[in-house]
Amino acid sequence: MTYPDPTLFGHDPWWLVLAKSLGIFAFLLLTVLAAILIERKILGRMQLRFGPNRVGPHGLLQSLADGVKLALKEGLVPAGVDKWIYLAAPIISVIPAFMAFAVIPLGGEVSVFGYRTALQLTDLPVAVLYILAVTSIGVYGIVLAGWASGSVYPLLGGLRSSAQVISYEIAMALSFAAVFIYAGTMSTSGIVAAQNDTWYIVLLLPSFLVYVTAMVGETNRAPFDLPEAEGELVGGFHTEYSSLKFAMFMLAEYVNMTTVSALATTLFLGGWQAPWPISIADGANSGWWPLLWFTVKVWLFLFFFMWLRATLPRMRYDQFMALGWKILIPVSLGWIMIVAITHSLRDQGYQAPATAAIGLAVAAVILLALIGRRRLRARRIRPEPVRPAGDGAFPVPPLPVKDRALEDADV
Repeated sequence: MTYPDPTLFGHDPWWLVLAKSLGIFAFLLLTVLAAILIERKILGRMQLRFGPNRVGPHGLLQSLADGVKLALKEGLVPAGVDKWIYLAAPIISVIPAFMAFAVIPLGGEVSVFGYRTALQLTDLPVAVLYILAVTSIGVYGIVLAGWASGSVYPLLGGLRSSAQVISYEIAMALSFAAVFIYAGTMSTSGIVAAQNDTWYIVLLLPSFLVYVTAMVGETNRAPFDLPEAEGELVGGFHTEYSSLKFAMFMLAEYVNMTTVSALATTLFLGGWQAPWPISIADGANSGWWPLLWFTVKVWLFLFFFMWLRATLPRMRYDQFMALGWKILIPVSLGWIMIVAITHSLRDQGYQAPATAAIGLAVAAVILLALIGRRRLRARRIRPEPVRPAGDGAFPVPPLPVKDRALEDADV
């Protein structure tokens, strides 16, 4: 297994940096084209109907045909828009989606025309925080698109998207904290190297579950696609967009799906490392093979996105916000406390059984506190029993306090 040397980053010749950038760009574009087609096929099969099957053999050219159709459509600009912001919003959405992939490790060290280089454009000591920052910028494109459209429903979609990002990025960042504690670094290549023995999906399963939920909400995908809920907002933030401007929003959505899937692979599934028992074979984690394992893992998450879209109905907005603030964030905080305590005890020399017992005790205390708080809150808001009418035949709702006082005075 050949992990990239950190000193390799920043010393590649210009042509190799350009080749890596073009390779990442081509990888993302081809992934988007394939994901759109495969999603329509999967949705068709899950809903007992045919997917695309007319354009090309077995419908394989349908995504290309859709792209050409969007490019040839007339680009309309409504009269009431703020033109420059309206035109800049799709660009602001799509550029950060590509930038975030710069620090994702696609493989270990390889040789390209005699140069030893890593299958990663670059790495940073705070690479994961860089991904969070860049993906946060992408939401500005959605917010500005809704505001600049000069219409009520796109504006509501933009506001919903900003609320989603604030709510679910907190839970997402908290899920990263446990990974940082175990790996001892925020570098993506360092996190992959730290999972050489055991993947973090095994050690940090609650963090993984929180992240998977948060990444669906972060990318505005079903059942969390409330910024573009066509049943109530017509089309949401991109209602007033057409032609290539609309295509750029769709491109940003699928690239963001690929980015969060690649980040989940890097943080919890060992990155580009081969799964067991393939990892036992000699050379499974060397050369260009890791690129294959990385791509397979990313597509597993993309299939999960598609499966959710075909299975679950759209949530109500109050349910969606309650899930983020009342469940994911408290669970993440409690889990970070457990991870920090058990990790510090292990560093001080305590054996694994004792550490696990203390961790379970802390988890039990937190769980009991949450259950007690929930019961106390339910007792406080217990509704008043319905008072029967004078003859006891028809129950009536509780009377207001003022009316009840007057009724008692009359009596």
